[in-house]
Amino acid sequence: MFENLSDRLSRALKTISGQGRITEDNIKETLREVRMALLEADVALPVVKDFIEKVKVHALGEDVMKSLSPGQAFIKIVNQQLVEAMGGANDSLNLKVQPPAVILMAGLQGAGKTTSVAKLARYLAERENKKVLVVSADVYRPAAIKQLETLADEVKAEFFPSTADEKPVTIVNKAIDFAKKQFFDVLIVDTAGRLAIDEAMMDEIKQLHQAVAPVETLFVVDAMTGQDAANTAKAFNETLPLTGVILTKTDGDARGGAALSIRQITGKPIKFMGVGEKVDALEPFHPERVASRILGMGDVLSLIEDVERKVDKKKAARLAKKVMGGKGFDLEDFREQLVQMRNMGGISSLMGKMPGMGQIPKNVNPEAGEKSMKQMEAIINSMTPQEKTFPKLIKGSRKRRIAMGSGTQIQDVNRVLKQFLQMQKMMKKMSGKGGMMKMMRSMKGGMGGGMPPGMPPM
Repeated sequence: MFENLSDRLSRALKTISGQGRITEDNIKETLREVRMALLEADVALPVVKDFIEKVKVHALGEDVMKSLSPGQAFIKIVNQQLVEAMGGANDSLNLKVQPPAVILMAGLQGAGKTTSVAKLARYLAERENKKVLVVSADVYRPAAIKQLETLADEVKAEFFPSTADEKPVTIVNKAIDFAKKQFFDVLIVDTAGRLAIDEAMMDEIKQLHQAVAPVETLFVVDAMTGQDAANTAKAFNETLPLTGVILTKTDGDARGGAALSIRQITGKPIKFMGVGEKVDALEPFHPERVASRILGMGDVLSLIEDVERKVDKKKAARLAKKVMGGKGFDLEDFREQLVQMRNMGGISSLMGKMPGMGQIPKNVNPEAGEKSMKQMEAIINSMTPQEKTFPKLIKGSRKRRIAMGSGTQIQDVNRVLKQFLQMQKMMKKMSGKGGMMKMMRSMKGGMGGGMPPGMPPM
C-alpha cells in the first residue's frame, strides 16, 4: 500500500535528516522532492500546495531552528501534516441511535460496494458485537442481489430478500420493519451503482435517502482512481449528504493520491479502507497509522490488533511453552506458523505494518513470498507424522515422494528443510537463559535470518 509514495518520500527526507540545522535554502530541494512525490502519487494539486506551504511554515519556525536534531524535527512535521491532510483521527460510525441504525452504501459500479457491505457487516458483528441485517436495493442488477445473499451467508449476516420488480424505497422500508421486529442493531443497505454520476441515479438515491433517513451515508470509492476518487465523492456529496467514505482496493494502490486528497476536497472523513479481497479485509481508517506506513515507520498498533484478533492464542502459548521447555521445534510447528501468518493477512500485510520494512530491498517480492508460503505448506502436508517430527529421516526416496505428493520439485523440498533448520536454530536460541535477547542479537546482524518464513532471501 502506497509503496511508490513511501519510496519517494523516504528518499526525499533522507537528504534532510542528517542536517545540522535547517534553513530556507537546504529545505528548498527537499520540499521540491516532496512536492514531486505527492504529484506523482496523484494527490490533487490544491492539496499538494497547501501541504507544502504548511510544512515550510512549520519547518522554518523557531522550535525547529532551536532543535538539537532539526532533520528529525522536519520528518515529524511532514508526518503531522500527512495526518492532518487525511483527517487527523479515526472517525467512527455513529451507531448510538434507536435501533436499527441504517447505513446507506452508495458508489459507482465496480468500486467494490457490494463486497464492502459484506465486509462492514462482518466487521460490525465481530468487532462491535452488533446484530446485522443486509439488504440489496439494486433492482437493476438481479445478480447484485444474489451476490449480496452469497456474501451475507459467508460473513454470517442475516440477508433480507428483495426482487428486481420492487421499488428501492419499498424494499428498504420492509427491511427496516423486519429489523425492528427482529431486534437488529444495524441495517446495511446496498444501492445501485452506475458507470458515471447521472441525474436518474442521483434522483433515485436522493429519494431513498429522504425516505429512510439513514444515520450513515457512506460513499464507496476505488483508491486506484487517485484524485478522481476525491472529485467523484465531492460531486456525489453535492446531491447526497455523505457522512463518510470507504476507500477500497488500497492493497493495490501503490500511489496514495485518493487517501491524501479525499478529506480536503470533500470535507468528509475516510472511515474505512479495504485492504484485500477477503471478507475480513476491512480496517478502520486511522490517519496517524496510515501516515506512519507512508513514511516507512510501520503500524505497530494495527499489527498488535491483528495478532490479538487473528492469532490462535492457545496454539501460540502451547508452542511457546514447548520451545521454552527445550522440547524442540518440529515441522508441524513450522507449518502452524505459516498458517498463523496467513491468517494475519500474509507477508504483504505484515510488511506494511512492521517498522523498518520500508528499507527492505526492492527484490523482496511479497507476492512471491505468499506463493512460496503456500508451496511450503503443501510440502509439509505431504509428509508423514514421523517425518514432521524427525526431519533427518527425509532422504532421497522420501524427498521424491513428498515432491510428487505436493506437486513440487525435490529442490523445493530441500529449500523447505533448509528454511525449517534456520527457524529451528532461532527457536533453540530462545529456549535457554536470556534466549530472546540472544535471538534478537543474531537477527540484528542481518534481517535475512529474522525474516518471516517464506520470504525470498535478500
